Amino acid sequence: MEKKSRIFFVTDIHGSDRCFRKFINAAKFYKAHYLILGGDITGKIMIPIVDMGNGKWFADYLGEKKNMSKITEVEELEKSMGDSGIYPLRISRTEYEELEHDKKKVDEEFNRAMKDSIERWLKLADERLKDGETKCYISVGNDDDFVVDEVLKANTSPKIVYCEEEIVTLDGHEMISLGTSNRTPWNSPREADEDALKSKIDAMASKLSNPENSIFSVHVPPIDSGIDQAPMIDKTFKPVMRGGQPVMISAGSSSVRDALMRYKPLIGLHGHIHESKGIYKLGRTVCINPGSEYGQGILRGAIVDLEERKLSDYLLVSG
Repeated sequence: MEKKSRIFFVTDIHGSDRCFRKFINAAKFYKAHYLILGGDITGKIMIPIVDMGNGKWFADYLGEKKNMSKITEVEELEKSMGDSGIYPLRISRTEYEELEHDKKKVDEEFNRAMKDSIERWLKLADERLKDGETKCYISVGNDDDFVVDEVLKANTSPKIVYCEEEIVTLDGHEMISLGTSNRTPWNSPREADEDALKSKIDAMASKLSNPENSIFSVHVPPIDSGIDQAPMIDKTFKPVMRGGQPVMISAGSSSVRDALMRYKPLIGLHGHIHESKGIYKLGRTVCINPGSEYGQGILRGAIVDLEERKLSDYLLVSG
């Protein structure tokens, strides 16, 4: 009887502590041999919690004014922020005033928050996985700053593998990982023109011993696949509306589509477009985007069962 390998794949958790905890705990819950975190792992927002003196604290939490007089209230707010993917920054009033006029310091604090968050996650993953057989593979996405790579490359846990732009093997199935996306209106840290994306994919895929038995963990989905539908935005970054509904466009990559058609992997694991949860068959390749609701602490993922030379089952899950 052929050996089955079970993968649990998630993406776009954007700094959510709650989603990462669920991701790691899913190894036991779903009996997964491999956990794959497919990019856009860091948060997008940092909110100061300001010490106003005399035991008083203040935070502007997404437009809601929070006045706190107990340290337990501060700690509860920090946890709530962390669970929804927001980095809390506990600072004095003087420090807050300095940050208001110094973008460089703001960037330094944000980088520190991202690195601290990833370090905590790596420690948690190592603790939860160390006594089992499950391994965790992590790559990055277009929204992840390059400071994240420093932390992931420094990891020494045998249970955690940083696999960005690398080839790894999961029970005989080679996997390539790429977090760089095609161009977006947001000018995120890891974007490239389509020809450069093609070169990055080909650099890995050309080294595969058996592409048709492989996994393509590529953050951006193929264009015109239905799992790449995003709202069109105008020059002010507001959604374009028609008839009271947002206009949707295909935001995926033509280079990714071309590569999947040429190399014919068993499966494509994608993300990037949070609202385009779904499954799409491109030739023989099953392409999956589990979607993302990280802000609500909901973890969307995909269970994928592989046998020696085939994809035997797959299912979208959330919780």
